[in-house]
Amino acid sequence: MKTLLILNDPPYGTERSFNGLRLAKALSSEKADVSVFLMADAVVCAKAGQKVPQGYYNLELMVKSVARKGEVLLCGTCMDARGLTDDELVEGARRSTMKELVEQTLAADRVLVF
Repeated sequence: MKTLLILNDPPYGTERSFNGLRLAKALSSEKADVSVFLMADAVVCAKAGQKVPQGYYNLELMVKSVARKGEVLLCGTCMDARGLTDDELVEGARRSTMKELVEQTLAADRVLVF
């Protein structure tokens, strides 16, 4: 069963992206077919080199974990609007398009939006 999670919120300030990535990570641990599409401010979740206070969750590490077992795609238009380049992304995450999001949505058995 294929699950697509679409995240919209920034990496920090709310916990929506954190919770979406937690679910994606848990699903991928169960050998589920998981794709995560980051849109709007959520694209910053995949920025490499995040430094957070000790004891605080780090979405860079969570994105890497999901990318090892699943797929992490970022809206290219949203990346450009935020000045985020391909070279700044964590390993395993990649720029994508609305066309690919449509394909992922049509192929998914479940689509969850955070």
